[in-house]
Amino acid sequence: MSENFWKDKYPAGIPAEINPDQYPNIQSVLKQSCQRFADKPAFSNLGKTLTYGELYELSGTFAAYLQQHTDLQPGDRIAVQLPNILQYPVVVFGAIRAGRVVDNTNPLYPARPMEHQINDSGAKALVCLANMAHLAEEVVPKTGVKHVLVTEVGDMLPLLKRLLINTVVKHVKKMVPPYHLPHAVKFTQAMALGRGKIVREASPTNADIAVLQYTGGTTGVAKGAMLTHRNLIANMLQVKSLMGSEMNEGEEVLIAPLPLYHVYAFTFHCMAMMLVGGHNVLISNPRDLPAMIKDLGKYRFTGFVGLNTLFVALCNNEEFRALDFSSLKATFSGGMALQLATAERWHEVTGCAICEGFGMTETSPVVSVNPFQNIQIGTIGIPVPSTLCKVIDDDGHELPLGGRGELCVKGPQVMKGYWQRQEATDEILDADGWLKTGDIAVIQDDGFMRIVDRKKDMILVSGFNVYPNELEDVLATLPGVLQCAAIGIPDERSGEAIKLFVVAKPGATLSKEQVMEHMRANVTGYKMPKAIEFRETLPTTNVGKILRRELRDEELKKIASK
Repeated sequence: MSENFWKDKYPAGIPAEINPDQYPNIQSVLKQSCQRFADKPAFSNLGKTLTYGELYELSGTFAAYLQQHTDLQPGDRIAVQLPNILQYPVVVFGAIRAGRVVDNTNPLYPARPMEHQINDSGAKALVCLANMAHLAEEVVPKTGVKHVLVTEVGDMLPLLKRLLINTVVKHVKKMVPPYHLPHAVKFTQAMALGRGKIVREASPTNADIAVLQYTGGTTGVAKGAMLTHRNLIANMLQVKSLMGSEMNEGEEVLIAPLPLYHVYAFTFHCMAMMLVGGHNVLISNPRDLPAMIKDLGKYRFTGFVGLNTLFVALCNNEEFRALDFSSLKATFSGGMALQLATAERWHEVTGCAICEGFGMTETSPVVSVNPFQNIQIGTIGIPVPSTLCKVIDDDGHELPLGGRGELCVKGPQVMKGYWQRQEATDEILDADGWLKTGDIAVIQDDGFMRIVDRKKDMILVSGFNVYPNELEDVLATLPGVLQCAAIGIPDERSGEAIKLFVVAKPGATLSKEQVMEHMRANVTGYKMPKAIEFRETLPTTNVGKILRRELRDEELKKIASK
């Protein structure tokens, strides 16, 4: 397929190319946007709004603290382990302005994966929420972290409200387990120390790493995708250009229920929205639907970024259906496949069509999106500007249009590689810059693409990658387990759910409760199995490799015959 194939596939007004070198680094985008939209709201949470001007000032305060009160150097990694609260953009942009690399870390991690990621990234500092500080107490001594900053939920709020919320969270709701981190610095203290100090603005090149974003890649061990300043700026410009026609600068109000530590929400809300001066309403806990809907009722929101699971939950909620959607003009879906029934139901409830897209951590993340002007439900749209796609067969040969093969992507948003894992990088990224996605796709004559299958055994739970290897490794450490396998089974709510198969050692007795308890102690919530089945044997190849695909096919047959 020629490079020119995509050129005429974009609706009128959308350029086929962007200039990824338009800005030297993220700092310059931030500075320009914060000056341009100084009085416009940037982020809101818990009833408090930060303007772009305030965001610039506060991120400068945090940057000054890092530079003048720690021994961290440019290029050092900072693990940021925060939910969607106002501290998140302040810390992230402050770290970037100080020339540090942001290591986005899931705040719901149990100790084991948290320890792996911090050690793998070589992070020297950790910013976490007090609610998770007990885990930091356990993990930090096993890592190279020298500086721990702890923040409480309400730390960005006015004094009385701050005291009230922090007291309720700690003492009434009992959401902060006791912890002992004698050398930790409180976020409020750090901000007081940095206030009024001069920031020495870092000026990294566009090839320098801005963010380490962890992913399982094709196997279970979490790897850090090195996303450079150029990668993220390219993706910001790509997303903006594809939705630009619908977005009015300084006027858009976007709901942000997906976690900012996840690359999809991070790039959209913290990066792309900066360019249009968007107002991001941060939802700290989307699982608490009543609280979220109450929040939504306060804003005349124009955009919503979600995924299938969340759309379903909201459309089934009476209070949500009663909201005013007259301003809503853009809904974006990513992270997991959008079901046709969900898209139709959302349109029925809100009057707004959903633009589905496709992305990966390794592509910063957006590869393709359905343009507003021409939505094809069931497709992942067309590649964002300056992006090429092709499908290849098992031997690596490119297939003609309509052929079914592995989707490969090339563009300025493709990562530099995996952090300190050259071998893993070489497996996925070739010398010409083509990245293998692991997804089986078809490219249509009109340039729109469909994902038809997945090459890998990965399970996709509500937009999060779950790798069977990781679950099996954890389960194998439970005494009495001889063999085990993890597969994904269809699930109306989360797209896929996890089912575990267990073969017990001769003479050992294992119960579902024991398995669940063991998993609960060692994996994050979304990686918990929904079903467990004990068997005498598991299907294997002649060399003893367990055939997960066979187990999955069995399950699908069972479901089909019901």
